[in-house]
Amino acid sequence: MTAGFDPNCRVCPRLADFLLEVKVQHPDYHCRPVAPFGDPAARLLIVGLAPGMHGANATGRPFTGDHAGILLYETLYECGFSSAPVSSHADDGLQLKNCRITNAVKCLPPQNKPVGSEVKSCNAFLQQELQALSEGSVVLALGGIAHRAVITAMGRRQVDFPFEHGAEHDLDAGMTLLDSYHCSRYNTQTKRLTPLMFRQVFEKAGTLLRQQA
Repeated sequence: MTAGFDPNCRVCPRLADFLLEVKVQHPDYHCRPVAPFGDPAARLLIVGLAPGMHGANATGRPFTGDHAGILLYETLYECGFSSAPVSSHADDGLQLKNCRITNAVKCLPPQNKPVGSEVKSCNAFLQQELQALSEGSVVLALGGIAHRAVITAMGRRQVDFPFEHGAEHDLDAGMTLLDSYHCSRYNTQTKRLTPLMFRQVFEKAGTLLRQQA
């Protein structure tokens, strides 16, 4: 079993039942918990919310095949964390460099909205992923739910770490948490998150990694 992941997890009945329903509608889709993707020894861990219906839930790779992944992989490539600017499917040969992508919730939730108990149940996996990071690593949370999941997994108080786009938080073991708005279709189309805003967060991550090398 990969640290922070169980491909056979069925702890959340609502999610497990929903995956079975989606598999009937889309028999060629992955429709299982989605494993973290990237460099096992990465010092940059990106934490998203959950797999998208026609994205990671279809392809089996985080942020691959949906709108949110377009800006993410393009930015990763521009900032030197990816071998290619487009992630089209799980076998396209794309490799991440010193970077790993995971989700706060590993299974597709109905309407892309996990409930609190599901985020809580999946938090043990995220905790394992965070514990596996080396000293001086950077965690980048995409959105408020991912941010709060990281804080919970680290055993810290939410009130001490408010979410804000571009915010930088010092965590244990020399680890830094960076916040960004999620690269969702809604956020990018409404310009709540622009490509420049997103790139600046990744540039900050790169600077921190170089400083803490």
